Amino acid sequence: MFEESERGPGERMKLLFEAVERLSEEEQQIIRELLEGMIVKYEARRWTKTI
Repeated sequence: MFEESERGPGERMKLLFEAVERLSEEEQQIIRELLEGMIVKYEARRWTKTI
C-alpha cells in the first residue's frame, strides 16, 4: 500500500522501538501511555495555535 519511504518511523525511532520491544509488557504499557499523553499534549498545542 505504501512505499517504504512514504511512511514509518525514522532510523532513530526504529532503534528506540526495538529497545522498547525488549522490555516487559508492563514497561511497554507505561511507555505507550507516556507517548500517547505527549502526542495528545503536542497535538492540542498545535491546534490551539491555529485557532
